[in-house]
Amino acid sequence: MKEGENTQSYEPLIKGVQERLRNRGPDRQDYWIKDNIGFIHTRLSIQDLSEAGNQPMHLEKDGLSICYNGEVYNFKEIRTELEKLGHHFNSHSDTEVILKSYLQWGKDCIQRFNGMFAFAIFNHDERELFIARDRLGIKPLYFIENESGFFFASNIKALLGFKQSQKEIDPESLHFYMSLHSIVPGASTIFKDIKKLPPGCTLTKRAGETSQQINYWQADYRHQDQLSEDEWFERTEAALLKAVERRMIADVPVGLFLSGGVDSSLILALMNKALGSSEKIQTFSVGFANAKDEDGDEFKYSDIVSSHYKTKHHRFFVETSEILENLDQCLSNMNEPMVSYDNIGFYLLSQKASKEVKVVQSGQGADEIFAGYHWYQDIESSKTPVDDYSKLFFDRSESEMKKALSPEFYHPNTSYSFVETYFSEQKISSVDQALRIDTNVMLVEDPVKRVDSNTMAFGLEARVPFLDHELVELCARMPYSMKLPDGGKYLLKKIARKYIPSEVIDRPKGYFPVPQLKYIQGPFLEYVKNYISKESVESRGLFNWNYVKPLLENPTEHITPLRGSKLWQIATLEIWLNQVDQ
Repeated sequence: MKEGENTQSYEPLIKGVQERLRNRGPDRQDYWIKDNIGFIHTRLSIQDLSEAGNQPMHLEKDGLSICYNGEVYNFKEIRTELEKLGHHFNSHSDTEVILKSYLQWGKDCIQRFNGMFAFAIFNHDERELFIARDRLGIKPLYFIENESGFFFASNIKALLGFKQSQKEIDPESLHFYMSLHSIVPGASTIFKDIKKLPPGCTLTKRAGETSQQINYWQADYRHQDQLSEDEWFERTEAALLKAVERRMIADVPVGLFLSGGVDSSLILALMNKALGSSEKIQTFSVGFANAKDEDGDEFKYSDIVSSHYKTKHHRFFVETSEILENLDQCLSNMNEPMVSYDNIGFYLLSQKASKEVKVVQSGQGADEIFAGYHWYQDIESSKTPVDDYSKLFFDRSESEMKKALSPEFYHPNTSYSFVETYFSEQKISSVDQALRIDTNVMLVEDPVKRVDSNTMAFGLEARVPFLDHELVELCARMPYSMKLPDGGKYLLKKIARKYIPSEVIDRPKGYFPVPQLKYIQGPFLEYVKNYISKESVESRGLFNWNYVKPLLENPTEHITPLRGSKLWQIATLEIWLNQVDQ
């Protein structure tokens, strides 16, 4: 937009972008445009529900404007510090605290924030845009940078509202998607020209200059503390309690997704300890029908914990018909195409929980920081950790990848080379190398993204205490001897035994199952066939039909090493891209 140009000409664009973001912020929609700079914001009101907390927010006399998504949990402490330095506040929001922190400390303010956030600050005097993303990438931030300008948003589909965006598939990203259960790591997305700001990074953009990106944080496994088991227990328990307490801060009630596993059950116990009671806490569990003798719900265990702590518990059993009715919209709401079966679980659970609360805590991250997955045990004594991790983790071998992808989209050895780079740190063990890549990459690009996409589809904010960066830093300094015993998560389970019934701790590991999408049969196979055919596959040109055809004929025989459906992975991408094209 040029100076003096009528802003009314931008109304259709603004309304279109707001509509694509509305589910993330249903309470209020605002925008601000000046010269060739514009912020569009949709608000989910959690802190300071008054108009004083609305965005975009400005410090007129200081020449600063902000657009922000997320929560800074320690904003009250920072505000007190700023007030002592002479700052005055017009709201009780964390948004204003971020803006005043930038005014006081400049870009270094980012080091002071404990929370989940993606924000953009425009400095009018310097004509400079500063954007930042939290350390574990809990809140998303996508952008396009080209000769037309710099565009950013909380989801890809909002960016596609700008004419400058393209939909050309990146072959390297497609290789990642097909190897790492739909994960595209780093700054890339499935589209060549759409990038994402990586976790723990900031970006500075000045007019006419190429943006400058800085990494300000990453979990460091090189220097481990030598403590006794009792000392580790005390420090970890205290850090967990602090993380849960921080995530209770809100001007609205905070509920909990209770799966029936150790992680969410322990969060409930610590919420109870923080509040002194859990009778007012609302907990939410979801279950599905069984398939091939695999249980589809964990109500047995979530009932034990909710009864133990006397919560107001909500159990939602989802019929097969309800999954089918909601799959299209679930896939459409994804920031990026994600293959995990429990996307639909989180989607339907969020839909139902959002009618009761606006904030929930959730248990993602415990397996990655406390070594809960089976491959950590397998890698401990490995002499070839890159090969062994790849065999355990990758969905396809390189030879199968070459058969799956059409020649123009085959990019050899992308995923293996990426893992090899992560395992190149010689000063740490192979277990810690696996924990490092899982925490910094796999966690961010799968469970974290999955929960944010599906909760924010209904204006529900999910908070993840296991991803408190101080807790993650503590666990990175913890030797894996405190993690691997007892089938993994040794120290976490030991802490849990202080708070929750043993049958919940010693149960078989669960994965929020949706078995109908693992074993694609009956109506689910018909659903996939509505989108996957010889004509559709050859028209888009990503995959070889001779590879896809056997998957359609017998999907239960084509399962990945981590028990995923190879057909569902291809179907998810094709359906998502089909929705993007509409």
